[in-house]
Amino acid sequence: MTPTTQTSAAGRAQGAAATAAPPEPPASRTRRPSRWLAWGFLAPVTIYLAAFYAYPLYRNVELSLREYSVRSFVQGGAPFAGLDNYRTVLTDPAFGSTLLHTMVFTAASLAFQFSIGMALALFFHQHFPLSRTLRALILIPWLLPLIVSASTWSWLLNSDSGLVNAALGVVGIEPVNWLTSPGWSLTSVIIANIWIGIPFNLVVLYSGLQAIPAEMYEASALDGASSRQRFWWITLPLLRSVSMVTLLLGLIYTLKVFDIIWIMTRGGPTGSSATLATWSYRLGFGNLLPEFGPGAAIGNLLIVMALIAGLGYIRIERRQHP
Repeated sequence: MTPTTQTSAAGRAQGAAATAAPPEPPASRTRRPSRWLAWGFLAPVTIYLAAFYAYPLYRNVELSLREYSVRSFVQGGAPFAGLDNYRTVLTDPAFGSTLLHTMVFTAASLAFQFSIGMALALFFHQHFPLSRTLRALILIPWLLPLIVSASTWSWLLNSDSGLVNAALGVVGIEPVNWLTSPGWSLTSVIIANIWIGIPFNLVVLYSGLQAIPAEMYEASALDGASSRQRFWWITLPLLRSVSMVTLLLGLIYTLKVFDIIWIMTRGGPTGSSATLATWSYRLGFGNLLPEFGPGAAIGNLLIVMALIAGLGYIRIERRQHP
C-alpha cells in the first residue's frame, strides 16, 4: 500500500470517528434526576391528599369503631366498640325516615337541576344577543357562598315577612309555613338546593353542546328531522358522557349537603327535613353529650353511598367504551 493510500484511509477513519455519535452516559446517571424531579412535582399533591383526605377518612373510620366521649376524644383511651355504633344507627327509629328524606332530597334535586340546566343550555346555545350577559347572571347562585344563599332563601320563605308569601297573597293564596311546617320544610330546602345547583349543570352541559359539530344538526335538518328528533337522536347521545359526569358529581355533592338545610330548618321541625348529613352533625356536635361514634358511622355510610355511585359510573363507562 502506498503512503498516499494509507494517508487517505487514515483520514477517512478519523472522519468516521468524528461523525460518530458520542457515547451515552450510564442509564443510572440520566434517570436519577428525572425520577427525583417527578417525585418533587408529586410531593405537594401527595402531602395534600394524605393530610386532607386520607387522614380524615382514617380518623372517621376510627371514630366509628370506638366509644368516644368528650374526655376520651381529647385525652385518648376510648374503648373499642366494633360495629356497635353502626348497629345503633341502623336500628334507630329515625334512620328510616332520615334515609328516605336523603333519597327524596337527592333525587328531586338532581332531576330538576339537570332538566332545567339542560333546557337553559339549549336556550343559550342559540347565541342570541345578550346571551353571554344572561349566562353570567345565572351563574350568580353558584358563585355566592352557601351561607348567603341559605340565608336569602330563609328570608324569602319566611312565614310572616317573606317575599314568597307576599306574592301568594297578591293572587289570593293563603300564606304557607314553608320552614316551620312538617309538610313543607323538605320541599323548601329542595327548592333552595335546586336554585343553587342549576348554574353548575348549565355550565357543564353548555360546554358539552359546544363540542357537538354543527354540521350534524345541519345535515339532520336537511333530512327533515324536527327539533325534538334532533334532541333525542343527536344531542342526548353525544352528551351521554358529559351528562353522566354531571349527574355523578351532583349526586356526590347533594348527598353531603349540610349548610343549606341546617341554616334554613336545622333538620326540623320534628326531623321532617333531616338528612343523613344533618343527623350526623347533630349527633356529633349538636348535643350537649355528643355521640361521636354514631355520628362518624353515619358519615361513613354517606361515603359508601357515594362510592357505590362512583363504581356504578365506572362500570357503565367500561361497558360503553370497552
